[in-house]
Amino acid sequence: MKNQIVKYFLITFVIIVLDQVVKMLVYYNMDMGTKGQIMIFGSWFKLHYLTNPGMAFGMKLDFVYGKLILTVFRIGAMIAIGYYLHMLIVKNANKGLTICIALILGGAIGNLIDSIFYGVWFDNAPFDAPSRWFHGQVIDMFYIDIWEGYLPDWIPLLGGDYMALWPVFNIADASIFVAICFIIIYQKRYFKKDEEEATVDVNMEQTLNE
Repeated sequence: MKNQIVKYFLITFVIIVLDQVVKMLVYYNMDMGTKGQIMIFGSWFKLHYLTNPGMAFGMKLDFVYGKLILTVFRIGAMIAIGYYLHMLIVKNANKGLTICIALILGGAIGNLIDSIFYGVWFDNAPFDAPSRWFHGQVIDMFYIDIWEGYLPDWIPLLGGDYMALWPVFNIADASIFVAICFIIIYQKRYFKKDEEEATVDVNMEQTLNE
């Protein structure tokens, strides 16, 4: 059992290290924005260094302690996901599901490190942040440039805004996204054991009541 726990949490650790190494390389070797762009595959896939001050897609809680609340929430979510991963391992759950949760945990911790420490390490907290700690901005770099431009004015709420069709993301984001996609696609397979156990419990209860 101990070896199984180490194996799955090692996946989480690898994602964290890989995510942080890439972010460090970007921070120390790239200029921010269009000036520092590096083309990888033509103009549709490139490295584009920017920082994300809040949640996914640049959204944020727009008040003084919004970022702090978001960071604290991420810490709670990380603890919950870590506990869930441990329970999956102990229960010998589906390997695919367990790997996915390990990937999600790695991605969550990767971005959490940015939020907690980067405001101090890299001094990238917003100028109006009440504290450098817990107000760091997440570093993003992978950009799939499918389309970008101004949205038509007739679109509700977003009309007239400049928007990229695909957001700039990092390894932590990709890890979470891929894991969630696999869980959605293979949910029947991943949760089959739980469904079978639930069916057995119902059948036993019916038998006892007869």
